[in-house]
Parts: sequence; C-alpha cells; structure tokens
Amino acid sequence: MIDVAKALLTLCRESLAGARKSRHTPDPMHNAAQYLLEDAGEQASEQGAADGSRLVLSGQLTLSAIGPLERALRDVPGPVRTVDLAGVDEIDTVGAWVVCRFAREHDSKITGASPEALRLLAAMHEIDATGDTHPHRLPVWERVPLAVGEKVFGARGGIYGVVDFFGQVLIAAANLARHPKRFPVKALIHQMELVGVTALPIIGLMSFLIGIVIAQQGSVQLQQFGAESLTVNLVGRITLRELGLLMTAIMVAGRSGSAFAAQIGTMKLTEEIDAMRTIGISPVEVLVIPRIMAATFMMVLLGFFASIMAIIGGAVVGQFALGIPFFTFLLRIQEVVPTHDLWVGLLKAPVFGLIVALAGCYHGMQVHGDSEEVGRRTTMAVVSAIFAVIVIDAFFAVFFTEIGWG
Repeated sequence: MIDVAKALLTLCRESLAGARKSRHTPDPMHNAAQYLLEDAGEQASEQGAADGSRLVLSGQLTLSAIGPLERALRDVPGPVRTVDLAGVDEIDTVGAWVVCRFAREHDSKITGASPEALRLLAAMHEIDATGDTHPHRLPVWERVPLAVGEKVFGARGGIYGVVDFFGQVLIAAANLARHPKRFPVKALIHQMELVGVTALPIIGLMSFLIGIVIAQQGSVQLQQFGAESLTVNLVGRITLRELGLLMTAIMVAGRSGSAFAAQIGTMKLTEEIDAMRTIGISPVEVLVIPRIMAATFMMVLLGFFASIMAIIGGAVVGQFALGIPFFTFLLRIQEVVPTHDLWVGLLKAPVFGLIVALAGCYHGMQVHGDSEEVGRRTTMAVVSAIFAVIVIDAFFAVFFTEIGWG
C-alpha cells in the first residue's frame, strides 16, 4: 500500500509539473507564426531603410504570413543591391513571387536561398505581371452581332430538339395504339393523381382569392359609373374565359412541369433511362406518355374547378360588400355569361396541359452532365412552359374573337 501511494504521489507531481510547463511554455508553432509575421515586416522596412543596399528577410514567406511583409516592401527606398534569404524558414510560390518582384524592381541580387527556395525563385523569375491582366474584349459593334448570332444558332438547335422529341412522342403513341396491352395504365393513374387530385387544394384556394380580388377591385371601378351589378358579368366572364384557366396553367407549370423535368432528369443522370433502353423498355412510352396524358386530361378538370372557385369567391364579395345575395350572384352568372365562354375555357385547357407536360418532359430528357443541370433544366421547363402558355393564350384570344366568340 505504501508503494502504491508513493507511485500515485509521483504521478501527481509529474502531472502538475507538466501542466505548469505547458502553461508557462507557449505553443512554439503559434508564437512562431505570430512573431514571424510582425518580425518579417519590421525587419524588411528597418533593414532596407537603414543602408539602402542589403535587405534581410527572415521568417515564413508564405501566403498566410506574406501580407505585412508585402506591404512593408513597398515602402523600402532603393537602391537595394542584395536580398538575403538566409534567415527564411519557409517559402512558397507567393513568397517567391514577392521576392522576385522586389528584386526585379530594385535590380537586386538574391542570396542565401535554400535549394527549395531556388527552385521556386527560378520558376517565378520569368513571370511578368506588368501587362494587361484583363481578358480581351471585342468592341460593341462586333460583340452584339456575335451574341445575337449565338442566340439564333442556339434557338435553331432548340427547335431541332423539340421537333425530334415531338416525333418520338408521336411514334411512341402510335406504338401504344397498335399494342394497347403495353399501355402503362398504373403510371397514368398515378400521374393523374399527382397532377390533378393533389393540386386541388392549392388551386382552389388560389382561384377563390383571385375571384375575391377581381370582384372587389372591379366593383370599386364600376361604382364610379353606378354599375356595381356588372361585377357579376366581370367575374363570370374573366374567370371562365381567361384568368381562371391561365392562372391554373401557370400553377400546374410551376408545380407539375417542374416535377416532370426534375424526375426525368434525375433518372437520366443516374442512368436509369439508359438501363430501361437496355432491357427493351421505351422511356417515352413509360415516362413521357403517361405524364402528357395526365396533364392534358386533368388540366380540363382543374381549369373548370378553378373557374368555379373564382366565381364563389366573387359571390362572397357580392354577399358582404355589394349587397348581392350569394345565390342571386350564382343565378345571375348563368344569365350574363354566354355558353361559348365556358367552351372557350374547356378548349384551351387541354392545349395548356399539353404544353406544360411537353416542356417538362423535354427538358428532363435533355439533362446530361452533373446535378447542376437538373436544376437548370427544371427552371427552363417552368419558364418556357409559362411563356408558351401566355403566347398561345393570346393567339386563342384573337382566334375566338374572330370567329364570333368574343
């Protein structure tokens, strides 16, 4: 027991001595870095300013420690005949570049360098950074036509890609028509649920609020002419004919079109589509056709549902703000809204759904390279789908007005 107690006492004394030593002896690496940073700058400026002939550098001439030294070398007056590197502990390419630049400016000779430092100095000696470091830039009268030409050439390639993709879709649809048993019914039902059923809450809420906004803002403007009752006409026609369907298409493009592009793009990036082709399965038949059909069919139901919810929102405003009873508002809709307005919306809906699905699937199939391409193509799918929907909607507006459905 006495021996054990002595051993424990000795161990405690050694531990205390080690703790005192570690507390009073600073970390050599930490102090060296801090001390050499300050000393390098001070030594450079003091030695150079003293005799103007010999510059003594010491410490670490590395990227982490070169800042104070580089600033101090700017204030060293010339001429400096010799740069002594005998006291340098460590040097990297940045330090060698600073030393070579100083020696070139003052026409100095470098001495005392280690073999490692000599190799770095030899590599940095021939580098001249006095020239223009900016990239060559063409004048604007050349730059603009080149940029326009590149855009046109890129648009041509995009048109070829879209036509090729559309041809693949038509061929796949013809093959499925000839072999109905190959049709992916489960995939179609699943996509119809994702595109249509799960989108009902957000589209219903959005359309309800849009109907409230249209009715409220329209009534404010119509009050100036004493025609608040025409708010019913405004809400009914604009929601059934234009705004309800257009906002639904934009929502479907941002929700389902982006999902199509991301899903198919990820599958192509992970080579799942290549594996499907290897085992004899057409990716267009299994992945693209169900999504296109689901978006086309469900867009009709979603557009009609959105118009109904917008009308209900307008009826709520009529009940509480205009003094028009709720059911009177709905009955008045049937009288003032022509039937062809409903048909206009129902005819445009499948076209909008087809555009959204084609844009999402096309950009998903164009993914290649890395995961960044998935995000870029997803963004392009949403933007191109919304742009195409708005353009087609403008065309439909002119077309239906010309045939007497204005």
